[in-house]
Amino acid sequence: MTDAHVTAEKLLQAGAVRLSPGAPFTWASGWKSPIYCDNRRVLSQPYIRDYIKSELSNLVFERFPDADAIAGVATAGIAWGALVADQLKLPFLYVRPKPKEHGLGNQIEGSFTEGQQVVVLEDLVSTGKSSLQVVDVLRAAGMVVQGMAAIFQYGFPEGSRRFEETGVPLFSLTDYAHLVELAGQKGQIGEEERAVLLKWQEDPANWTGVS
Repeated sequence: MTDAHVTAEKLLQAGAVRLSPGAPFTWASGWKSPIYCDNRRVLSQPYIRDYIKSELSNLVFERFPDADAIAGVATAGIAWGALVADQLKLPFLYVRPKPKEHGLGNQIEGSFTEGQQVVVLEDLVSTGKSSLQVVDVLRAAGMVVQGMAAIFQYGFPEGSRRFEETGVPLFSLTDYAHLVELAGQKGQIGEEERAVLLKWQEDPANWTGVS
């Protein structure tokens, strides 16, 4: 079993990922989806949380050895970013979706300097739109974004194009393809359900369900 399969199994054990090809979920965007991923559930399970923290820290250390700081994406990426920054003994900051409407009006919370080499931490990446907006904010503040690390990514073609166009390397502990493969190996889904899940990944915005 690969490391990506092990992480996928941990997410399934934690109840962070639910597969339901026959009764799709509805995302906030309105998309119909045969999968729902909520990595916040992992934070409540100390042993799985510790595993994910260690693996994310190793990923950042190996892929971005020159990183000066970790930036979490609000809100789901804040906890994971703080855990990784603590493990690697690096400064931590986080980026809001928009500037605060009171106080100092900060959008970036934490201390930083121009030219700082930053790695962005996400819990999951879907289309990449909101994640890459954080990259734009950090770059506008004079920081250098080395790349992004995430627990899980869907691997949508649209998302892959966005990251390539903006020059941001994206690495994740596991992804949709490994999760579906593992679920099949464990007998949690059959071949027909597996085909539905893979078909959804190709064009999720226009997928209406199995019927």
